[in-house]
Amino acid sequence: MQRTVTVASRVGLHARPAAVFVKAASAATLPVTIAKEGKEPVSARSILAVLGLDVRGGEDVVLEAEGDGAEDVLSRLAELLTEDLEG
Repeated sequence: MQRTVTVASRVGLHARPAAVFVKAASAATLPVTIAKEGKEPVSARSILAVLGLDVRGGEDVVLEAEGDGAEDVLSRLAELLTEDLEG
C-alpha cells in the first residue's frame, strides 16, 4: 500500500520535523519506507536515511507499508507530514 504526501513543514524533513516523523514511524507496528522522486525508498525508522533524502517543504514523498494495519499506519504518518512540525 502506498500514499503520496506533500510535506507541509517549511524546512521539509530536516531537524525537528524529521525526528518527529521518525519517532512516529518507529512506533508503528509495520516497517514503513519513505521515498522522494529520483531516490530509492529508505526506512522511515532511520533518522539518517530520512535526512539523506533531503526532502524540502512542499515536495511530495511516497510512503509505503505492507501487512495488516498498513492503511492505518500510512494514514497516521501522512497526516503528520501534512502538519507543520517545526513548532
